[in-house]
Amino acid sequence: MKDIENNQVIEELENPALEVEEVDEPLDRNVRLMSPTQMVVRRFFRSKLSVIGIVMLVALFLFCFLGPVVYNKWGEIEVDESPIVEYTSKTIQYEKNGKTHTIYQITEKTEKENALAPLSSEHPLGTDETGYDVLTRLMYGGRISLIIGFISVFIITVIGVIMGGIAGYFGGVIDNLIMRICDILMCIPGFPIMLVFGTVLTAFGEMDNPSVVQEFMGDPKYRIYFLMAFLTLFSWPGIARLVRGQILSLREQEYMVAAEAMGYSTGRKIFKHLIPNIMPQLIVSMTLSLGSMILYEASLSFLNMGVQPPYAAWGTMINAASDLNILENYINIWAPPGICIVIAVLGFNFVGDGLRDALDPKARR
Repeated sequence: MKDIENNQVIEELENPALEVEEVDEPLDRNVRLMSPTQMVVRRFFRSKLSVIGIVMLVALFLFCFLGPVVYNKWGEIEVDESPIVEYTSKTIQYEKNGKTHTIYQITEKTEKENALAPLSSEHPLGTDETGYDVLTRLMYGGRISLIIGFISVFIITVIGVIMGGIAGYFGGVIDNLIMRICDILMCIPGFPIMLVFGTVLTAFGEMDNPSVVQEFMGDPKYRIYFLMAFLTLFSWPGIARLVRGQILSLREQEYMVAAEAMGYSTGRKIFKHLIPNIMPQLIVSMTLSLGSMILYEASLSFLNMGVQPPYAAWGTMINAASDLNILENYINIWAPPGICIVIAVLGFNFVGDGLRDALDPKARR
């Protein structure tokens, strides 16, 4: 038997057709080439926290932007003016001629606004102290927070990429000048200055005869946009430092030497060859910064420096808890916006961590 098996092995080795057939066929069936994008997507969705973050953000966006289309009973600044009648009774007893007499006094009180209404089919989350529907304002407040967060992060990234790219590519005096500007801005306490700036905007809104510009800046509807634009002036140095550090290590690579030999312009070398190679780090930084911007907006609104009534914002809704009566007895007013803020910040952080691991496989353990 051993001699027969050895002869079969020798015949298979001597027959090249059999050898090619057994080697090539498994490769054609089992080998699958994946692009870098496919590998990143695969690594990203392997993380459970990344998937949870995506689900949280998608649900939040659907709630804020499609919710008012489905639940359109009340508008953002529409007050429930259905009259509320309250009856209070009072009993008075007195004695006369040895007999006890009882008087029942009933007082009728009519409220013009349906304020602090309990949970019902008409108001699933009740109403606040001014008669606004809490669920409706929760949706519109989310729009403000998310839109402001995205706009601020986009502006910060654009400024940081331009300044960091110029500093990292040219170096020398230009690099020192831009980095010293970054150092100065990073030393300035941005949040207290925003409070002062918010007070100035409030003063514009209270002026008797303001100019067109002052009236526009003092409009409660647009005040938060000015504050967030002011915030971007103090937030771009972090992105600029990140971009500068990456470009310093990339500008000496072989493809940059080839680009120099081809005579490409400076702008093309920076924005077509260097910036695309640092996009993974920028995407991660932008994702993580979104949560911080939402917290900034909520903090400003909580301090009455952001979106002003009658317009809604999550921070403004939480500010209602400064009333001890609402804090203790009406959790339906201030708890939902707090939960939405937590979901938004956690969602962006989960996605940012997942992108960081997916774009940098070496960081994975």
